[in-house]
Formats: sequence, structure tokens, C-alpha cells
Amino acid sequence: MTSEIHTLADELRGTHHEVADVLDACLADASRVMSSDSQVRYLEAALALHRLGRGHELVVTWLEAMPPVAREAGEAIIPDTASAALKLASMVSGQVVGLLFDSLPTAARRLGDAELLRQYLALVHQLSGRAPRALRPLFTHLDELLSVLTLSGLRRWAQWGIQAYARDYERLTAYFALASPDSQQILQQERRGVLFVDVQRRLGFYLRALWGRAFLLRPNAAEPGSPEARPFIAQGALHLPDALDDAGPVSGLNVYRAQCAHAAAHIAFGDGPPMPAEALSPAQRYLVGLVEDARVEALATAAFPGLFPLWRNLLQAAPRSEEPTLAMLQRLALALLDPDHGDEHPVVSELAHRFHQGVRAGDPGPALAAELGLDLIGHLQSAGPLPPLSRLEALPLVYRDDNRFLWAEPEPAETALQAARSNAPVQRRPGLIEMVNELDCELAGDDAQEIWILDTEYFRDGDPEGVSVNELEGRPAASPPFHYPEWDYQAQLHRPDWVTLVERRQPAGNPDDLAAIMAEYRPVARRLQRVIDSLIPQGLVRQRRQEDGDEIDLDAAIRARIDLRAGHTPDQRVSIRYHRQERDLAVLLLLDLSESANDVLPGADRPLIQLTREATTLLAWAAQGIGDPFAVHGFASETRHDVHYHRFKDFDQPWDDAARARVAGLSAGLSTRMGAALRHAGHYLSRRPERHRLVLLLSDGAPSDIDAPDPQYLRQDTRKAVEALHARGVHAHCLTLDPAADQYVQHLFGPRGYTVLDHPQRLPEKLPALFASLTR
Repeated sequence: MTSEIHTLADELRGTHHEVADVLDACLADASRVMSSDSQVRYLEAALALHRLGRGHELVVTWLEAMPPVAREAGEAIIPDTASAALKLASMVSGQVVGLLFDSLPTAARRLGDAELLRQYLALVHQLSGRAPRALRPLFTHLDELLSVLTLSGLRRWAQWGIQAYARDYERLTAYFALASPDSQQILQQERRGVLFVDVQRRLGFYLRALWGRAFLLRPNAAEPGSPEARPFIAQGALHLPDALDDAGPVSGLNVYRAQCAHAAAHIAFGDGPPMPAEALSPAQRYLVGLVEDARVEALATAAFPGLFPLWRNLLQAAPRSEEPTLAMLQRLALALLDPDHGDEHPVVSELAHRFHQGVRAGDPGPALAAELGLDLIGHLQSAGPLPPLSRLEALPLVYRDDNRFLWAEPEPAETALQAARSNAPVQRRPGLIEMVNELDCELAGDDAQEIWILDTEYFRDGDPEGVSVNELEGRPAASPPFHYPEWDYQAQLHRPDWVTLVERRQPAGNPDDLAAIMAEYRPVARRLQRVIDSLIPQGLVRQRRQEDGDEIDLDAAIRARIDLRAGHTPDQRVSIRYHRQERDLAVLLLLDLSESANDVLPGADRPLIQLTREATTLLAWAAQGIGDPFAVHGFASETRHDVHYHRFKDFDQPWDDAARARVAGLSAGLSTRMGAALRHAGHYLSRRPERHRLVLLLSDGAPSDIDAPDPQYLRQDTRKAVEALHARGVHAHCLTLDPAADQYVQHLFGPRGYTVLDHPQRLPEKLPALFASLTR
């Protein structure tokens, strides 16, 4: 053990003799499943529980419960569990928290995945706010519940009980103790046929026997019947539903076998160039994937003939669709799997014949699926419009995954970095003496093979006073290029990797300028402060004088009893309700820094770039006061080959003098290629863990660039970029100062995705107010 572990262990031993008695045995068990860092967090959490003052039994239960939990779900779950326990301790008694720890090894064993265990802890936290009396019986009967319910089933079962008996504590307790008829009835409704956790090891051995290698299997707790419940391949793991029912005559276990064998076939036979995803709609991708599914199955059945009847039985047992197009696709799936299956449909017969002929000639790779899939799309489009993706996903192909694995490509930045790695100069950090002796070299040029980086500024004798070598000879750092598609509205397709975006740095300004801005706008800030105070999360808020709630307000109950004894009508509002106020939001302010920002707009007394600087300062002050993670980025462009992107403040950076200096140095120039900038902003926002993510775009005109003479071209591309952001869970809102914006901005951002500011002089006041209204 490290010295830190020894120190924490000695401190724990001094808390109580019963803690000291179990600590050594628990540490020995923890050392087998936890790293040193995790053991430190494990002991720190035990000390935090001791400081709660809820008794030593809580600490002992934690020490004994967490090693088996880490063994089942991994050591990364320890901080999440500690955080959940400390939150729960503010809502319920120490005994209930101890019951949580007692039940956690059972939950970890039955759920079988760290992410599902985190979702279970989130469910416990939700129940603690809505029905804390339900937790004690829930933890007591958790083993029985999870033996027949998935996590989503447990969530629905618990929510039904809360909605039905939120005001009847006695019946609520009986429901969660499985002692009421309603509880048993809902339990039977939610129970599923085969739970993933019960067959996970058998499926792992099954795949190892087939392919001679191990596959990582993970449960997926999506709602049954939803598109998210389909199997999928991600990050090298096979994600299967956490429970399956029988599919007609095929048992749930055999459905699991069919699912994991099909997904493993994709991995085994899916080598080759990626599918041509850029020019295809989601529905078209689905149809190409339908043929690729058949290709990998044909190769798998050639190696393992026993897989053929497993997949064929599921296709034959599926209910037939009444829609002609979907019925034809079902027949095609069966004809592609079974070479002896004759079908009278001309399209099915032709495609199946060509498919089996291509497979017999030797595996041509994904090119066969691409060729036949595009022909299938052509046949369907000749008869009418393609069905939407939601209808295609309703096809009863229960054992096939969602094919996201087929279209996955490396991140654009990683691809560009790999392409440029062979020619990229090497970055090296020399010492100060080497920098002094070797810096001056008359042969150095733009093709230098090394870039020297000194961690501190370097000043030479003879240079102007106060001017560093970096200012004299250095160049602003630039990122590797990012490549993004662009929508061509005339051809109705995305041009792949059409736009090149490079992140650059603008020269820093004086952070004191922003202090002067705050002093100038002190009256505005004073008015905004009331709005900010109302948006700051208050944590757990106690609401008294409620007719129903989480516990009895003793003072109000006593007053009501006195009124009743005195013959007066008592006040029925004798309960306390707890409400948790929290914000789950990330905001990225995206600034249009095109040349027009240097103009003085009508009704303003200073250039727009100065108003932008002032508005950004007030917005950053407001967001920092609320506590929301926020970023400030900007963009300009000079043709599609050179989009400039500037990151003045990132989410993980504080609003300090360095960030203020970058904002103070805001400068404008060039043009406005808005779609590429929005896609890059979405690239950063999509990485954020917050549930709500907002791009707040500040612009003074329509998108334009010198290489796009058609004004509709970049407008249509911006609209597509906004739609792509919405599909990724990112909301985009535009604050425009263009007086003619009503003619186009609604088409770009939607009816509620924009605000037109008629008085540019009020921008510093309106921008933070708009931020507050959008994030309430």
C-alpha cells in the first residue's frame, strides 16, 4: 500500500474499534480488485461517511460492500457510489443509506454493467426525492425484484407505485415490500422472458466456441420496442438488450444467440473500406445495411452451417407486414439468407440471384452490399418514395443490430492528423541554454523540421524592451485541419470533406479593458443580478404549507391540532415537500467575426465588434454567476478552404485574466461561412455530459463567402447544419442584428430559433437577457 493509503487507514482505525476490526480484511479484499488510486478514493469516502455523524455502522457497511461491487462493476463506480450515498444521506436516515450499501453487491451482480449500476443509483436518487419511505422495503426486496425485472422494468414498476400511492404511506410501503396485490400484478406485467445477466456467460462461451476469441458483451437498458433497444456494436463491445422474450417458437435464449452471432459476424467479416455514407439518407443506409447483413451471414453460415437454421427460423417466424414495400423487404431478407428459397417477386428474385452468384464467386467485401443496396434503392424509388426510417426500423428483424458499426468513421481531426503525421514538424521543448545558443539560424524557414517550445517567455539582449522572442519571431499556433461536409441544395447531397476549418489564435488584448466595460455597464449588471439570482440552483429546496408532501411539518400539524380542539377549521396544509433545483446545461457562444463586424450599425455609436466585446463580457459574467459551463468561440472564413475558428474560452477554462485577455483581443475580418462553424461548435458541444446543450450564435447578417456567389447555397447549408445539431441533441439559437433578417432567418433556424435585435446599441444588455430567458 502507498503511504497515502496507510495514512487514511490509520485515520479510519481511530474512528471506532469496530471499524478497526474490519478494516484490514476489507483492505485486503479491496487490493485484489482496486488500484491504489481507487483504494484512496474508497478510504476517503469512508472518512466522509464518518463525518456525517450517522454512526460507525454506516462506515463498516461501506467498507464491506464496495469490494464485491468493484469486482462486478469495476472500480470506476466507487466515486459515483460515494457521491450518490452522500446525496442520499441528506434525504433519509443513516439506516436507509446502510441498506443501500447492503443491496449494492446484489444490484451490481444482477445488472452486470457499471453504466446500468449508475442508472440504478440515479433511480434511487429520484425515489428519495419523491417517495423516501419506499427505499427501505425496496432495498430489502431488491434481489427478488432484479431476479425477474430489468432495470427499465424496475423503473416502471417503481413509478407506478409512486403515482398510485404517493399520499398513502401505508399502502406505498406495502407496494414496495411486494405485499400488495397491485405490486404483484405490476411485477408480472413487467417481468421479461430471459434476462441478459442470466445468460451472459453462456453467450460469451458460445461466441468463443464459434470464433475462437473473446467478445465483450454489454447490456442495453433501453425501453423494449424502441429503436434504441436494438443490438448495436460500439467501442469494440456487443450491446444486447437487457432482456428478451420468446420470438414465436424461438426461445429467448436462441434469440440472444442469433443476435450475438450476427453482431460477431459483422466484426469478423466487416473488414474493408467504409460504406459511402455521405450521399445516403438514413433510410437508404438502412437498405444498404440490409444487404450487408445478408453478406456477413452468408460467410458465417459457410463456416458454421448450424447458424443457418437459427437465423432462418427467426425470419420465418416474424409476423408479415401489411405494407407492400415492407413485406417485400422481409421476403428479400429471407431470400438473401436462403439460396434455395424461391420467390416470385421479380425484384427479390433478381437481387437474390445476383447476391448468391457474387458470394459463390468469392467474397467481394462491402462493395457487393453497396452495389446491390443502391440497386434496391433505385427499384423502390421507381415505384414511389422510400418509407421513412421509422417505418423501416419497425421491420421484425429481431436479431439484427442497427448497423451503426458499418457507417462509423474516424473523427475528422484524427483522420487529418494521421494523414499529416508523416510530414508534420516535430515539437520539442528545449532547455533555456539550448534556446540561447541555437535559436539564431539563417537556414531556418517555413519547412523547418522542428518547432521549439519554451514554457516561459524569452527576452534577448538588444531586443526592444518588453518584447519577447515569441512576439518578434513566433507565429500563432494553429490546429490540424478539420474537414466537414457541405450541403449542395441543387444536387440534394452533402459534399464530403468539402470545407477545411483550422483553429487559430487571435492576439490577446488587455484584460483591464473588460473591467472598464463592467464598470460602464454597472446599472445593467445590477438589473441582471436579480435575474441571475433567480436562476442559481438552490439545491434541495424545502416547501412548507403543502397539502401533500414528503414529510409532516410538525409546527403546522400542532397548529392544526390546536385549531381543531378550539373548534376552528384547521389548515390542511401540514406537509413539507422537497424540491431539488439543479441546472444541467452547457452553452457555447459563437461569434460572427466577419468584416462587417467592424462597421457602425445604424442606431449605434460604436463599431459592432466593440458592442460584441461588451456583450460577451456581460454574458460571461452572468454565466459564471449562475454556474453554467460556457464557452466563447468565434469564426470567419476565406473560401471553403480556409475557415478560421477561434476559441477564446473553453468549457473547462476559468473566466480569468487569460480568458478576458483573449476576449479583449477580439478582431473581425473576412467572410461568414456559418454552416462549417456551427458543425465545429457542435463537435465540442456533443462531447459535453450535460443534458441540455445550446449554441447561441451572434451574427449581423446572412451566411456568405467570396467563393459562393449563389446566396441560397450557404443559407441552405446552414439550415442543414442546424438540423444536424438538433439530431445530436444540440439546440441552436441565432441573435441577429440584420434588419433584413426576417426574410431568411426563420428558414435557417426555425420559427423559435432566432431573435432579431432592432437596436444594436442595446446588444450588451440584450445578449445576457436572451441567455437567461433561453436557459430558464
